[in-house]
Amino acid sequence: MRRSLTALALAAGLALGACEGGGDPVEQALRDASAERQAAATRTTAELEARQAAPAADQAYVEAAIEEHRDAIARAEASLKASSDPALRALAQTTIDTRKAEIAALQAWRPAAASSE
Repeated sequence: MRRSLTALALAAGLALGACEGGGDPVEQALRDASAERQAAATRTTAELEARQAAPAADQAYVEAAIEEHRDAIARAEASLKASSDPALRALAQTTIDTRKAEIAALQAWRPAAASSE
């Protein structure tokens, strides 16, 4: 009997020792999730601050690239309307889709104040 109690106490001690900090695994998971959310929020804030402090040359490039993409979309839409060639129409549609995605990425890069257009 004494041996069973010793083995049981040893097993309980090992089980508690397996948990980081010896606490409740659910509480530990909640703490880990909270720490991950905090780290993600810190990264997001740091990225936003870095964009806001971006050199004027970077911001000028983004604005010029957006304008060029909009011009390319306009030309592709004109080709789409004017052409009956299936290959050219497919190329124009691909250009429109690609440039719209690139504009979205460039607008996401802009600081919050500039992207509220």
